[in-house]
Amino acid sequence: MTAVVHPPLSACPACAAVPAAQAVADVAQPEAQIALSLPTIHCAACISKVETGLNAHPGVISARVNLTLKRASIEAEPDVTAQEMADFVETLGYEAHELDPGTLSSTATDKMGRELLMRLAVAGFASMNVMLLSVAVWSGAEDATRDLFHWISAAIALPAIAFAGQPFFRNAWAALRHGRLNMDVPITLAILLAVCTSLWETTLSGDHAYFDAALTLTFFLLAGRYLDHRTRAVARSAAEELTALEVPRATRVRDGVEEQVALADLSVGDSILVRPGGRMPVDGEITQGMSELDRSLLTGETLPVQAAPGQLVSAGEVNLTGPLIIRANAVGKDTSLHQMADLVAIAESGRSRYTSLADKAAKLYAPGVHILSALAFVGWYLATFDLRTALNIAAAVLIITCPCALGLAVPAVTTAASGRLFRRGMLIKHETAIERLAQVDTVVFDKTGTLTTGTPVLINAEAIPEDKLAIAMALAQGSSHPLARAIVQAGQAAEAKPEQLHDITEVPGFGTQATLQGREIRLGRASWTGGQAGEHTTTFLRIGEDAPVAFEFTDQLRAGAAEAVAALKKAGHTVYLMSGDTTPAVQSLANRLGITHWLAEALPADKSTRIQAMTEKGAHVLMVGDGLNDTAALSAAHVSISPASALDAARVASDIVLLGGDLAPIAEACTTARSATRRIRENFRIATVYNVIAVPLAVAGLATPLIAALAMSFSSITVSLNALRLR
Repeated sequence: MTAVVHPPLSACPACAAVPAAQAVADVAQPEAQIALSLPTIHCAACISKVETGLNAHPGVISARVNLTLKRASIEAEPDVTAQEMADFVETLGYEAHELDPGTLSSTATDKMGRELLMRLAVAGFASMNVMLLSVAVWSGAEDATRDLFHWISAAIALPAIAFAGQPFFRNAWAALRHGRLNMDVPITLAILLAVCTSLWETTLSGDHAYFDAALTLTFFLLAGRYLDHRTRAVARSAAEELTALEVPRATRVRDGVEEQVALADLSVGDSILVRPGGRMPVDGEITQGMSELDRSLLTGETLPVQAAPGQLVSAGEVNLTGPLIIRANAVGKDTSLHQMADLVAIAESGRSRYTSLADKAAKLYAPGVHILSALAFVGWYLATFDLRTALNIAAAVLIITCPCALGLAVPAVTTAASGRLFRRGMLIKHETAIERLAQVDTVVFDKTGTLTTGTPVLINAEAIPEDKLAIAMALAQGSSHPLARAIVQAGQAAEAKPEQLHDITEVPGFGTQATLQGREIRLGRASWTGGQAGEHTTTFLRIGEDAPVAFEFTDQLRAGAAEAVAALKKAGHTVYLMSGDTTPAVQSLANRLGITHWLAEALPADKSTRIQAMTEKGAHVLMVGDGLNDTAALSAAHVSISPASALDAARVASDIVLLGGDLAPIAEACTTARSATRRIRENFRIATVYNVIAVPLAVAGLATPLIAALAMSFSSITVSLNALRLR
């Protein structure tokens, strides 16, 4: 006999409907969550146009645009793809790139920033209250009244310092555990000794307690730490947003069926379809198809190379004109891209040995202050044989010489300098990047994608008859080849109208052909059209049996490239050009920009080796590059910069990201970095002068808590105002 279980009865029909609705929801397919980067939107009209267009698009459930983040968040049906949405937004007139929602969600919160801000708020609130209580003591409160205010101050200060001071306590303990000193060691010692001495004095009904000084010190230092963290956090979030532009997946073909899979799911021997415009996800061999490959990001070559069955390809190369089927020979960590990781790891080990100015100051400052405090204790004890008096004066010495100004000297300046550079379109990623940039005397530029945009430009358009340009424009319109796009742009600039052609077909690896009034027309390689290659990159147009017409191209200079090189040379820097491109192309660009030192056809290891050799000779090298072939060189350099358009690997390896397309701010960044370093050293000198004045007062026993608090506040404000001069 089978038992039948009936659902419990409900008086509410809506409640009874919930299980059924839940069952429907359980089998419903999940909605697609799509994120797009919209870098060109700038106003409310842009938001309205994009949102209205997306919400009217079939398959879109809802769409919202955030102007601050320049990002669109889309909920869509499961069969709607991110690329489809990006293409649609571009038809509305706005640039759009797919973002990886997983990468963005992982960076949505800033746990460390919230923690520092909370501790800063607690320290500030507690210090204000203890200061108010201290006013009564400074005004002459005595005996029981004074003791009551001291005990109330202790009740506020002890838990506040225990909570707010944890970042300093943890860093100090980590440094001591590894047998070294940093700026947090004297900070921690000053705070703890101030609290312990104050508590002892309170229990003995003493005249002075340093609770207010300890809290003020904690507050000022947390303010500097938080400002420094915010600067780094902005850099990280922007860099991670750029990283999210690269969505790692591939199209695997099994038994004639295509499927989208993550790169991690690919195996050696898999057949992978790479469509025109797609990037090779693995190292492999072409088994089907004819096309051309763009290797500029890997080797720096500006000219596409032919691709045919049997040819080997590497991960990162871009397929240009025809679909290719690739048989995977190496996937994941075994690809050629990952072989660069060893070079990067070796190069980064040299940079990690850099000692910041703050650490150098701590190595000198911390032992000196501790020895001075110990001598004050011994001297006063031998003079009075009063342990309490000796300990109070030793604590006063340590507190009034506390590294408040020194602790703010570096973060105050780096925050001001980073803000100034950010407004000029440069994002500082590493905490010591500004200090290292100030030491630069040699600048090494990559070519393709760095000094140039990697986009060819037609340079002899004026010499080409208008009818020939119109025919070439018509042939080029349907191609994704870089030279074809350059012809279309040149035709549009000349206001030419494409000729009406018939039977237009693209021949992968060679060019495009069509018919016009019964005559065959070809636009493509010299060997296919009967042309003769010259000094420049050239494609040819042949109409019937007529002589082919040459279309000559050159790589377009990035905005500000000439200005940046000229300014760096004027400032006394030695400028090098290192590229994997061909010798004629590199020599031509070097002559164009007035660069006398250049290296062509350089492999990634060649660039890294040259930079290491320069470093061994005493040079401080700034490397500016964007490609995978630059990653090891970026890591080997003393400091490095990559454009926002660079690949993820290059951006990760660099210390500074250039957000805009203009290279001109690079020279200004070097000037700003030198100014920032001067300000840091000035701040150290201000702190030194302050200590020279304050130490005799403390050793003489004249440093009351009021004097200590005022001295610390004055030194901190002076240092902060000096840093703000950079803005």
